[in-house]
Amino acid sequence: MFEHLKDRFPFPKDKCSKFLKNFKRMEVPAKTTLLKEDEVSLHAYFIEKGIVRAWYNNDGKDVTFQFFMENTAFSSLESFRKGVPSMVSFETIEPSVLWQIDKPALDIILDEVYEDPKLRNQFMDFVFERTFDYMKHFFSFIKDSPQQRYINLTKEKPEIIKRIPQHYIASYLGITTVHLSRIKSKILKEK
Repeated sequence: MFEHLKDRFPFPKDKCSKFLKNFKRMEVPAKTTLLKEDEVSLHAYFIEKGIVRAWYNNDGKDVTFQFFMENTAFSSLESFRKGVPSMVSFETIEPSVLWQIDKPALDIILDEVYEDPKLRNQFMDFVFERTFDYMKHFFSFIKDSPQQRYINLTKEKPEIIKRIPQHYIASYLGITTVHLSRIKSKILKEK
């Protein structure tokens, strides 16, 4: 279940067993809200199976901001770390198997991780991957057309195209589902 994390963070077996005891396994149906915008995040999650999306409300319009799939961890980082209201909501797209940990338990693990320079650096790289994804997504809205954003998504994250409903993909790209259909039709004609 946590093989992906064990590969990235080579904890000694005794510590790994101790850490894993802090996680609670959850099986949740699709469309389960895990955190609502403006609530304080009390948990972080690891996805064993399924897809979760991060979204926010923009004047009554649901805007998808990020997707999380198997073998990834997620939380509203700023809310979880600082105890401030979350800027986003999290919702499952598919039936999912998640592993949940609360803040006090994760803080204990992080204290131990921070003591080891190698593990600390690996953890920071892991956290910054998400930040880099956000930056790349943000800059794509400045420099790329909607069609180019869609093309990039098909090349860089084809699993999103295969598994996620079109209306969420359109929202993620900042366009309507009608515009997304036009882009897909245009790309097919050009092939």
